[in-house]
Amino acid sequence: MPITVAPYDPDWPRRFEAERALLEPLLAPWLVDGVHHIGSTAIPGLSAKPIIDMMAGIRDLSAAEAAIPVLEEHGYRHAPHRPEALWFHKPQSEAHAERTHHLHLTERGSALWRERLTFRDALRADTALRDEYQALKLRLAGAHGDDVKAYTADKRAFVVRVLAAHGVTLR
Repeated sequence: MPITVAPYDPDWPRRFEAERALLEPLLAPWLVDGVHHIGSTAIPGLSAKPIIDMMAGIRDLSAAEAAIPVLEEHGYRHAPHRPEALWFHKPQSEAHAERTHHLHLTERGSALWRERLTFRDALRADTALRDEYQALKLRLAGAHGDDVKAYTADKRAFVVRVLAAHGVTLR
């Protein structure tokens, strides 16, 4: 299926809050800094793939592996990601087009933690930057059809530039 970048939906924050209300009690044994709304759906006015991206700050990544079966019982599927994170998607289907939620568990202060929150906050604070990112996303979605990896890779230079301007080096 082609990459879909949908116009901003004011319901996305409500969908995040509903999922956070489900996740925080489930993750309580490992959680240190709550569940945060990240990614494009967390930026008011920004078009996005309609997947709610979230990140939970945890105390210890190894200990949080015990959360995998807990999250799987609630519709999430664990999949490999970066070494400093446990990554999940919902529903458990492998079909990317069916995904409604993504969740990263990472230690508070990890590189992933800093990157995702810094990028989100930079775009929330600067509408011109947000609009530049939106134009890039729309152009890349059209150029890459259904190749999500290429779409993501071609956004990297923009992300690196924004993070560098805010003192964060992307790994």
